Amino acid sequence: MATPDNTTRWTVTVSKDTDIAVRSLLAQRGLKKGDLSKFIEDAVRWRVFEQTLSETRAAFGDLGPEALQDLIDEATEAVRHERDETIANPPKSVS
Repeated sequence: MATPDNTTRWTVTVSKDTDIAVRSLLAQRGLKKGDLSKFIEDAVRWRVFEQTLSETRAAFGDLGPEALQDLIDEATEAVRHERDETIANPPKSVS
């Protein structure tokens, strides 16, 4: 979650019904007014994730299961190779 040194203040406008629903939900769960920011950040993260997942599914929807698995395996192997190279040859620190 956010720490005080890496936060951005938003000004958002929501309907009165949404405000009441969210604040009621937080109150039912024993959360305080300050927890609204955490709730909103979590909701936004989930929405971004869902949108990204939907776009990714659409982009690769024409691939069959085997072709998709081959693509995943290739990407996984490339990342593992890069990781192993970094471990074997760590960047030299500049003093």
